[in-house]
Amino acid sequence: MGPPATETPALVRETAGPIAGERIMPGVPDADSPDGGRPYVEYRFGPGSHPGQSVATLASLTESIGYLSEEDRRRIREAYRFGDEAHLGQFRSSGEPYISHPIAVAEICASWKLDADSLMAALLHDTIEDSAVSKQTIHERFGPQVADIVDGLSKLDRVAFSSKEQQQAESFRKMLLAMARDVRVILIKLADRLHNMRTLDAVKSDKRKRIANETLEIYAPIASRLGLYVVYRELLDLSFRALYPTRYDVLRRAVQAARGYRRDAITKVFETVQTCLPGFGVKAEVYGREKALYGIYQKMRMKGVSFATVFDIYGIRIIVDTLPECYLALGALHNTFKPVPGRFKDYIAIPKLNGYQSLHTTLLGPYGTPVEFQIRTTEMQRFAEAGVAAHWLYKADEDSFSDLQKHTHRWLQSLLEIQNNTTGEALEFIEHVKVDLFPDAVYVFTPAGDIRALPRGATIIDYAYSIHTDVGNRAVAAKINHEPAELRTELENGDVVEVITSQSARPNPNWLSFVRTGRARSEIRQFLRRMKYQESVGLGRRLLAQSLSALRIDASTLEPQLLERVARDSGAKSVDDLYADIGIGKRLAPVEARAIALQLSGKTAAAAIIPRLTPVFIQGTEQGAVTYAPCCHPVPGDAIIGHLRGGHGLALHRIGCKTVERQRQKDPDRWIGVQWSEQTDGLFRIDLEIEVRSDRGILGKVAAEVAASEANIVDVQMESDGFGIGGKNGRIRFGLQVRDRLHVARLLRNLRKLPDVRKVARS
Repeated sequence: MGPPATETPALVRETAGPIAGERIMPGVPDADSPDGGRPYVEYRFGPGSHPGQSVATLASLTESIGYLSEEDRRRIREAYRFGDEAHLGQFRSSGEPYISHPIAVAEICASWKLDADSLMAALLHDTIEDSAVSKQTIHERFGPQVADIVDGLSKLDRVAFSSKEQQQAESFRKMLLAMARDVRVILIKLADRLHNMRTLDAVKSDKRKRIANETLEIYAPIASRLGLYVVYRELLDLSFRALYPTRYDVLRRAVQAARGYRRDAITKVFETVQTCLPGFGVKAEVYGREKALYGIYQKMRMKGVSFATVFDIYGIRIIVDTLPECYLALGALHNTFKPVPGRFKDYIAIPKLNGYQSLHTTLLGPYGTPVEFQIRTTEMQRFAEAGVAAHWLYKADEDSFSDLQKHTHRWLQSLLEIQNNTTGEALEFIEHVKVDLFPDAVYVFTPAGDIRALPRGATIIDYAYSIHTDVGNRAVAAKINHEPAELRTELENGDVVEVITSQSARPNPNWLSFVRTGRARSEIRQFLRRMKYQESVGLGRRLLAQSLSALRIDASTLEPQLLERVARDSGAKSVDDLYADIGIGKRLAPVEARAIALQLSGKTAAAAIIPRLTPVFIQGTEQGAVTYAPCCHPVPGDAIIGHLRGGHGLALHRIGCKTVERQRQKDPDRWIGVQWSEQTDGLFRIDLEIEVRSDRGILGKVAAEVAASEANIVDVQMESDGFGIGGKNGRIRFGLQVRDRLHVARLLRNLRKLPDVRKVARS
């Protein structure tokens, strides 16, 4: 690899060991260094990333794969020759031969010590996408594993999509599902994205911003989720530079300037740490670091402060041999410097979602400068830097996984669950995945004392679904720290959460407005879709039977083969799908009934005559396929009529509703006769308008009477219209839940008995 470009400013990061494209500076002050003895570790951008740097070549790759056997190295050279031939005549935007990019990607993967199949796939990752090479050809030349990885990395450019967003989402989904089967797919993709970001200067401005945004939204969070913090931080900074080059440059210069006037304080802290730790019997390696520029920028944005007020841009990392030494080092530091209250986090006892472990504490150094310390073992450091790539298993029993691998495995399996719960829409799948790509988390306890990690902002419903799908679907109430709590309550660190379930309960569509995790959201949507489908099938069957009865055909006498033929002719996949489409209004029952009548012989039709038209009966428990029109709020006992809205099921209106009178003439085929079943169940919304005398306490009196009449108050509005002497009259509008028309009548009678009530009516 060539030396770093001198015109490229160094970004500072922490590490305990080198990776590709990096230069390690010792963690001790060097008086002869150009930075005046800055005890920091630097990284430079990788090969081929800037003008003047060397382009990745087979020679540089060969040098980086010395850890593999001779046979593996031979196979990698063969893959290189194959890729070189496939990309012959192709060039990157920078003018370099295209093969330099796959080589650079393979070098990054080699720095993570990935296996030969991974490096071969890295060299071939663009062959299917950018040349005439097929997956079958790669399978025959390099084996099934390499072919599967390369296929998982290939975008779906050759398939017709309705929009660029749809194509991009489908490609993401393909990659993520391939990742769920083999984690090497995402490791190579992250290496690919990292090199593309390092060489982004050669790309046009609009494409550069699109790629940078995509990196911030998808790839950087995935790197964090997998514990690849080095990659994560570099992707953030490179995206920051691409999106806001001026802000990036100003902040970079400010950090460089700050090194001068804060150097003495940090150097003094560094020397004090190196002196105090041996006194407590702690043998440690000490490294200095600066926070990533994007992290500083985000802190300035969130807190609305200037760079001059951000003091904790420096940190010190302490690497020890054993776990007890982590806490000994913490005690030594707290004995030497004053800790900042509320700035201590123990990620060893409670690891982060991705398995990250470390002790974090912020201390006040000389001149009041806050300095963050991170204390961890060598093993923790290895995982913190390379994450799942530090010790990965892609084909193993879960029992043999490390803690980090178990975290990763569970997340990858959740991707498959989310995929199974979506309707096939790639955009919906990506939406669910994105909400899980957040590094911040809260840690709560089950009643048995087990720890559950959830994204910050997660609610009790999110927690319930993290336990089990059935717990989420049947949740009716909950307790936090042994106190009753609403299901939408956001959880906080240390909460003990207990979920109360009921066999008769089911998810509420309103839960979608506050759940935080992708799994909870997809499980709720899946249940509601399934419930709506089942209800739509039942409703569609009744609607078709009604339309057939109008043609004097008894639906119960029809042969299954006939119905299957009608469903097939109409384009439905099955008879149930035909019923479901009728139930949600996609197909009209009279049209399908006439199609059935045409299929029947005269003899069959004559034998199937029935005496009268049967209405569709409504039981009141339908929630997916039947809705109650908000313009008139029908309740059991009201005379009703049904409106089939295309794709939205059956809407019930009260007969006499102005909406019915206005719209029924426009599309009479979509209006059907309906009737309440003798046994209805549930609570139904009505609106009441009450004219009252505006005396003190009138709202409380009316509300008390409503409660005494066993009606639930959903919402209430009160206003004074100013009429009458002194403006003493007003109106109260209640949204209430009642059982049926008789319940409404009793409620109205009770309200009219109140002396301050002048008039009551349903809106």
